[in-house]
Amino acid sequence: MLNWDDYHQEETPAAKAAKTAAPANPAIAEAAVNAEAAAKTEAPAQAQAAVQAEPAPAEDSAAAQVAADNVAEAARALENMDVAPGLEELEMGAARVSVDEKAMINCRADLNQLVPFKYDWAWQKYLDGCANHWMPQEINMTADVATWKSSDGLSEDERRIVKRSLGYFSTADSLVANNLVLGIYRLITNPECRQYLLRQAFEEAIHTHAYQYCIESLGMDEGEVFNMYREVPSVAKKATWSLSHTHHLSDPAFKTGTVEADQTLLRNLIGFYAVTEGIFFYCGFTQILSMGRRNKMTGVAEQFQYILRDESMHLNFGIDVINQIKLENPHLWTDAFKQEVIQMILEGTQLEIEYARDTMPRGVLGMNAAMMEEYLHFIANRRLSQLGLPEQFPGAANPFPWMSEIMDLRKEKNFFETRVIEYQTGGALSWD
Repeated sequence: MLNWDDYHQEETPAAKAAKTAAPANPAIAEAAVNAEAAAKTEAPAQAQAAVQAEPAPAEDSAAAQVAADNVAEAARALENMDVAPGLEELEMGAARVSVDEKAMINCRADLNQLVPFKYDWAWQKYLDGCANHWMPQEINMTADVATWKSSDGLSEDERRIVKRSLGYFSTADSLVANNLVLGIYRLITNPECRQYLLRQAFEEAIHTHAYQYCIESLGMDEGEVFNMYREVPSVAKKATWSLSHTHHLSDPAFKTGTVEADQTLLRNLIGFYAVTEGIFFYCGFTQILSMGRRNKMTGVAEQFQYILRDESMHLNFGIDVINQIKLENPHLWTDAFKQEVIQMILEGTQLEIEYARDTMPRGVLGMNAAMMEEYLHFIANRRLSQLGLPEQFPGAANPFPWMSEIMDLRKEKNFFETRVIEYQTGGALSWD
């Protein structure tokens, strides 16, 4: 902190040099003088007294001159700086952005102007995501560790389900995060949607953290679990399908702006949200949550419950984005493209059914592969309906109605009757 004595000290050579070097920009020179004064006051008082009492050594004078030259060079650079190239790169103009200028893709409006909102639903989802915040370490894993290590804690079929679920999801959410950070954020040209995407990316990091926390807590073979997407066929097929149907999102050379490119983006978004997050997650989540309902692996199940709530919001956001793009670009939604999307949904459903058969060769946890197939047909119909497409499995019903209850974000207490976690905003925190 500056003191009054500083204002009575003689002007230093560095400050004089800065003023001499940039007379046209006194504000910059003054900032340089202030910075030097602040730096001086950080030195001990004794050192300052010594400097005033004795001549500075030659090397100190040389260093001071170099510093003065550097300050002068910075002042000259700022004085001559041309702001036009930077503004052009940011696609900024002199006019303020109106709501009508905003669009989901291919928008030329200023991405740095968050308001006025055009899509209030996107901002609300961002706020809801923040309100639903949680961290993996908050969940007690003690009982799960004891169950996992006990020889009779779980059956072999139940252990298979836990391993497969952690194996698939631990890498799937990493792939999801990559698509968000490397592609979707760049290609969606609406700032309030981007705000939610930032929240979603953070949530994907939390999910990956949660799976790692479960794997580490249970003492699993990390190499085995994290490489299932390479080594277990039913897991590898889902990962391969996701990568092949979303790879344009992470391609830095991919750009929208033509009908073909815009359809490619829409296709990738459907593969990302409607299939990867909207179908591929449901078998594993149902299995783990059913285990929790039977008071087994309740810590893992609670982690999955919070993750499922996040993923439900991700899915709903993605569907809204896709439908908004369709609304603003009706020429993309051709009959041929609709048929292609139907096939994508059906392919994803079949892959998830194969995964269910692999993880449940026998009945377990009050369910079996046939029941899961019925459930996935129900989920596929739901995704098709959300996209405005005809259902492909007439009469498919939901054999697990309790899953809808778990996904309800407005529930005040979690499904397993554990403690309710309350969060405080910064303004409500007590600093006593």
